Amino acid sequence: MKLKKTQLVNITIILLLALYFFTPIGFHAKVYLNRLISHNPVPVAERTQEVLEDYDFKLVDAKGNRANLMDYKGEVVFINFWATWCPPCVAEMPDLQLLYNAYGQKVTFLFIARDKEERVSNFLVKKNYDLPVYFEAGFTPKSLYSGALPTTFIIGKEGNIVVAETGAADWNDESIHQLLEKLLKKE
Repeated sequence: MKLKKTQLVNITIILLLALYFFTPIGFHAKVYLNRLISHNPVPVAERTQEVLEDYDFKLVDAKGNRANLMDYKGEVVFINFWATWCPPCVAEMPDLQLLYNAYGQKVTFLFIARDKEERVSNFLVKKNYDLPVYFEAGFTPKSLYSGALPTTFIIGKEGNIVVAETGAADWNDESIHQLLEKLLKKE
């Protein structure tokens, strides 16, 4: 039985789609694609910025150390919700590591994994990331809840949610550096 040209094309397309959706090769292709299409995050307009009222957000790290967002009230806080199984999350991790390297001593970073601890630990070791990762140990405040991953918030010293971004973004962009510097200077 000899296949027609259109049948060969259809089989090839089906095989490529199967590779993309059902194999690790597909996961890496999705990560690469998300890195290509990531955008610069845009601050929320000042007049529409929500003020975070509920700072009671309990967290725990992989070593069992507890933290609460309340501990960081009055500071500039960068919160990123992510998971290892999420291609857009994995795509933005290199930029997040660079941003953390630059501002980790000035800004409070909370990388909140919605994933299994073991998978997160293995991922961080494999990629050589040293991000401060936490897991939720209580209810997420309504203002910070999103069913989508990745979701990132930047909260100013006065509690304003200055950035609320969903999807892969270029977090090491100069505009984010300038925004963080501006927020850090505010009294």
